[in-house]
Amino acid sequence: MQYAICNLGIVPLRLEPSDTSEMLSQVLYGEYFKILEERGKWSRIRTAFDGVEAWIDNKQYQKVTEEHYQSAEISEGPLSGDLVDFVDTGNQLLPVPLGSELHGLELLQHNFSGNRMQGKRDKPKLIETAFLYLNAPFMWGGKTPFGIDSSGFTQMVYKLNGYKLSRNAADQAKQGESLSFIEESEPGDLAFFDNKEGVITHVGIIMNDNYIIHSDGRVRLDRIDHSGIYNAEMRRHTHQLRVIKKII
Repeated sequence: MQYAICNLGIVPLRLEPSDTSEMLSQVLYGEYFKILEERGKWSRIRTAFDGVEAWIDNKQYQKVTEEHYQSAEISEGPLSGDLVDFVDTGNQLLPVPLGSELHGLELLQHNFSGNRMQGKRDKPKLIETAFLYLNAPFMWGGKTPFGIDSSGFTQMVYKLNGYKLSRNAADQAKQGESLSFIEESEPGDLAFFDNKEGVITHVGIIMNDNYIIHSDGRVRLDRIDHSGIYNAEMRRHTHQLRVIKKII
């Protein structure tokens, strides 16, 4: 088994070993992963944080020892806390997005002097963090303020506050405690929505006064009721509520 770290700001993870293949997710600066298979200029990997398996370009990571990987996997190292910041590589500056992992700085011989977030924070901080992504455009597979999908949004908000969520909405819906009514929820709880086939395809973060913040076209605020999400601009419900989960 081989191991690696993302040494660039934002790197796409593909469904197939091709630049034109669907982007399933992204790895951000400092994220570690296992290399499961190498095929030409591509590698199939499994990420340490959330277990996503996908293909990555071999030019977009740096191999590390198993010792480095194991120490990172058990570490709750700091994350970058600004929308975008810079890492000093010694001869140039490397832009890194919100939520980049910083426990590989010494290994990469890089320096970082920006804001850091580390450890578990109180539940009200989830909403404060969510607003950092407000108006970020929707991007399938995205995890940054420059493009993010609904489950990437909830995962990153929770990660920045010291909590671990799975990568996709259906898996996130298996975590935590189910609530029977919206009235039982608190700001920071997650609301999940399904399609006509009953498959959970969307997730958002509940706020006060029956509002929800979620990624749909962009990270936005909408009303939520027992039927689902109501978009005032479109004057209709856009997502059908399936379940509300209390994660913390």
